[in-house]
Amino acid sequence: MKIWNEIWDYVKMIIIVVVVVLVINNVVLINAKIPSESMENTIMTGDRIFGFRLAYGFNMDLFGNEISKKWKDPERFDIVIFKYPDDESQLFIKRIIGLPGDKVEIKNGKVYINDSETPLDDSFVAETPFGSFGPYEVPEDCYFMMGDNRNNSKDSRYWENTFVRFDQIVGKAEIRYFPSIKLLN
Repeated sequence: MKIWNEIWDYVKMIIIVVVVVLVINNVVLINAKIPSESMENTIMTGDRIFGFRLAYGFNMDLFGNEISKKWKDPERFDIVIFKYPDDESQLFIKRIIGLPGDKVEIKNGKVYINDSETPLDDSFVAETPFGSFGPYEVPEDCYFMMGDNRNNSKDSRYWENTFVRFDQIVGKAEIRYFPSIKLLN
């Protein structure tokens, strides 16, 4: 009888560990591997990152029911992981450039918000971007996304569904843990 009690204790411990890992992985953190060069030099191809799923609220599918409760608005320049608007089965990672209600226009590679005379300070962009796009009027509860490697990023400028809705945001990228540790900002 004592052996069965010990076995049951081990089984309970394994069940608890599995449940804790599943909750952390599906509710708190998202683990992602970067598949392309669209965010270089901030995040390189092959890097592994953790994103925080609860950065902006509770936004998930729980037992077939979508739950979306926002408690913090995403901010310009946040790096976010989201469901690709043209195919929600894919996850993308990009930087938020346009916020709800913004007018975004790209002239000769420089980004202008709301008819400003001064372009955005995007010093995180490694090379001089090219091209003119827009203007784009960002709808309520939506965001305009761009990669940091502007000349090699398929982002809001090229998508059929131009904007990312809040309920498509899975989490905020917080830390690169491989090949070395780096806070993302």
